[in-house]
Amino acid sequence: MLRLRALDAPTPFLFFTGKGGVGKTSLACATALGLADRGSRVLLVSTDPASNLDEMLEVSLTDRPAPVPNVAGLFAMNIDPEAAAESYRTRVLEQLGPAVTPDEKSTIREQLSGACTTEIAAFDEFVGLLDGDMAGFDHIIFDTAPTGHTLRLLSLPKAWTGFLKDNDRGASCLGPHSGLKMQEDRFRKALQALGDPKRTTIMLVTRADRSAVREAARTSGELDALNLSNQTLAVNGRFRATDPTDAVAVALERDQNEALASMPASLTKLPRDEIPLFGFDIVGLTALRAVLSSSSPPPANATSEQVAKPADLPGLGRLVDDIAQGKHGLIMVMGKSGVGKTTIAAAIAVGLAKRGHAVHLSTTDPAAHVNFVVDGVMPGLTVDRIDPRLETERYVAKILASRGRDLDEQGKALLLEDLASPCTEEVAVFHAFSHVVAEARSAFVVLDTAPTGHTLLLLDATGAYHRQMTTQLNPSGPGRIVTPLMRLQDPTHTRVILVTLPETTPVSEAAALQEDLRRAGIEPFGWVINKCLIASGTHDPLLRLRLERERAQIARVQNGLAKRAFMIGWRNKPPIGVGELQALS
Repeated sequence: MLRLRALDAPTPFLFFTGKGGVGKTSLACATALGLADRGSRVLLVSTDPASNLDEMLEVSLTDRPAPVPNVAGLFAMNIDPEAAAESYRTRVLEQLGPAVTPDEKSTIREQLSGACTTEIAAFDEFVGLLDGDMAGFDHIIFDTAPTGHTLRLLSLPKAWTGFLKDNDRGASCLGPHSGLKMQEDRFRKALQALGDPKRTTIMLVTRADRSAVREAARTSGELDALNLSNQTLAVNGRFRATDPTDAVAVALERDQNEALASMPASLTKLPRDEIPLFGFDIVGLTALRAVLSSSSPPPANATSEQVAKPADLPGLGRLVDDIAQGKHGLIMVMGKSGVGKTTIAAAIAVGLAKRGHAVHLSTTDPAAHVNFVVDGVMPGLTVDRIDPRLETERYVAKILASRGRDLDEQGKALLLEDLASPCTEEVAVFHAFSHVVAEARSAFVVLDTAPTGHTLLLLDATGAYHRQMTTQLNPSGPGRIVTPLMRLQDPTHTRVILVTLPETTPVSEAAALQEDLRRAGIEPFGWVINKCLIASGTHDPLLRLRLERERAQIARVQNGLAKRAFMIGWRNKPPIGVGELQALS
């Protein structure tokens, strides 16, 4: 049996967190299944706005616990941010009383349509689970969003408790918050539950590669700062080469060993599990049980004798050539975390600069690995990031300068009180994002976005701002504005590139993201399928098991999902540095 410490002495609450693409959902589902098979009553919850629990468990889920078929005692649910936000708006409007006119209610509803409302509403659902709203379960397992989004979620109890303690008037961005004021005790209890090692265990999941290990170390430190030190490290996807003559297999094992050997002390001190790489997609109950028991037969799979032929798709250089035909524009690189968005964004930016264009490469990802990947300078290329902390400081200073100069000391104190709201950061990041979008009118801007769920929240803010502006201004009148959303919808201004891996779940998530974008009036320009083993020439038995599955997913993208598809092969060494990125593009 595969040993997972989460199954040895499980606490009531278990959090699976880590960089996107490291296998959090797989391990969370396997743990939930293992506990349920032992007779426990288990609730598995996704806090990821881009959840794929439905696909993993092969069951349709909502924001209410649903029984998982064929597993006694196991229930699952997604915290639906939009449903939570609508419920929150309804509660706020019900508190207004009969004196408020329909127009005033409509105005308040629109004010409550931004990303900060969505975040605090989803957070309220999360707090309720920690505070006993779902009593009757032996264990509640949280399959969390990628690290940056999760750290934001875990820091909210502390942020909102401090804000509510000192704020008697309410946060303007949340409307009348008597409802929130009533929740202060719940926030405090959530803090206590998160910090109690007898009640909560943090399963920090990583892959054995440098980027994921570096992110795990950063996450571990930030969790420590939140007094969440009860962590266990799970190294997922460990690979052992069986044939010393297979260069691909040998290089893969060597890179993993080197990444773990250089692991910082903050991680080496943690209890550690190692989970092997499997030759099948971990989707469905059969596959999840195969993860838990070496005696379980793997799901139906291609045999190693089947030969996977390379797909006839152009490389990244063709995509950069297409983009470079213009003189300016915004290139947004999007997708599930862990698929290589940062590398692809950096390679596109370097490729455009190499072709003689001025390029600004930036990122909205809280993890912000762009500088690490570029690792150098080149003419025409500027690299920076949208730093939430710095942007918040700038935004607060700007508001104080514009609105605070005519206020007395009491008025300034009240203004500062409002600006202490955690929602201020969301507004500040949106303003910085809008500036980057506008900058692409005169130059190439390549934006490495945050993981899917986090990016969708940012796009929600963009949509809310668009609705507010078009409501307040007459679109046909003088001085007609162009909102950031309108620029994102303009294919002559913005090209959205979706990045995926040749695996079932990343392709499904990219397809779902594409539908979300289309509902917002944004049409993706093309897809990049990254890290394809299919043309590598490997004959390792385990890797060969994965090849036919890769081929099926590449065909799925090429023939039914993408208007334009590009493919990047698996590389023995991660493309880090300007030279490697130039070769890639």
